[in-house]
Amino acid sequence: MKITGSALSLNVPDPEASATFLTEHFGFEVQMSADGFYSLSRPDAGFNVIYLRTGLPTFAPARIAGDAGQGTLVVFVVEDIDAEYERVRAAGVPIETPIATEPWGERFFQTRDPNGIVIQLVQWLTES
Repeated sequence: MKITGSALSLNVPDPEASATFLTEHFGFEVQMSADGFYSLSRPDAGFNVIYLRTGLPTFAPARIAGDAGQGTLVVFVVEDIDAEYERVRAAGVPIETPIATEPWGERFFQTRDPNGIVIQLVQWLTES
């Protein structure tokens, strides 16, 4: 098998709102869109983020066609977490979890998009 691309697909009530959030605050660009569908990318992300409107009749498998839910985190590893935190706060983006450092070296913060999807930015710290 050779993987030529990757994507994360999330069902949300308002895909346009989530797509706008990622384009305005995290530099993604819309690659494709249609009624109830947005596919976003950025060259350094390594995968596309896809938003589908909840209830699309074409969603398969139909038995799991509900909202992307509780516990879903979309995580981006960045080089300067403190600078990103200040940039996001200055832009008025709601902070879900303020910046913190875990004992295992993960420095992170979380925001939440208009559909409740948690966007987490992380920087892995190395021990000195």
